[in-house]
Amino acid sequence: MTSGVNTLERVGRALMMVSAWPGRAGSWLVLPMMLAVVLTIIGALLRLQVMFAWGFPIPLFGSDLSFAGLGELQWHLFAVLVMLTGAYSLVEDRHVRVDFIYARFGLRGKAAIDLAGDVVMLLPFCAVVGWLSLSFVDMAYRSGEHSDYGGLTDRYLVKAMLPIGLALLFSAGFGRILVNLSVLLRPRRGDGEDGEVL
Repeated sequence: MTSGVNTLERVGRALMMVSAWPGRAGSWLVLPMMLAVVLTIIGALLRLQVMFAWGFPIPLFGSDLSFAGLGELQWHLFAVLVMLTGAYSLVEDRHVRVDFIYARFGLRGKAAIDLAGDVVMLLPFCAVVGWLSLSFVDMAYRSGEHSDYGGLTDRYLVKAMLPIGLALLFSAGFGRILVNLSVLLRPRRGDGEDGEVL
């Protein structure tokens, strides 16, 4: 029984770590996002139109990088940052928590609350919205959606971050479910351990 519980925990933690990795890497997008903001402000002050032109199409950018495109790039980078780091913040337990009762519970009580929340709310939300967002990405791809103001092209690339981010969050949530199950299935060592309420 104990080896099965330990395996459950190991698999859950491995899933959580793999799901969090893109968020760890994606957190560095803050730096190019800040650079894009500064360059957009400078371009607006100098009334410049095009920053770079290379004459052949590159995915997302097209054949040049205008200051309008740079402004849009800020929002695209922000969207990627938010969608990739959701799983990371869940794994690190840094997500917003409004349950003031949660802090009063011990390890097993917290595991039960997290388990219920993940099974009832997190996983269904990620699955439904992730599934529905696939048609959102497909429509942007098929229509060749791009900026109407001479900005970025290939909007489907940034829209694809929605299902990808939700899949990572689903995977991290599933891993957390396994870890919390292992906590609940582990035999108790004694009454009141860690100030447990449950």
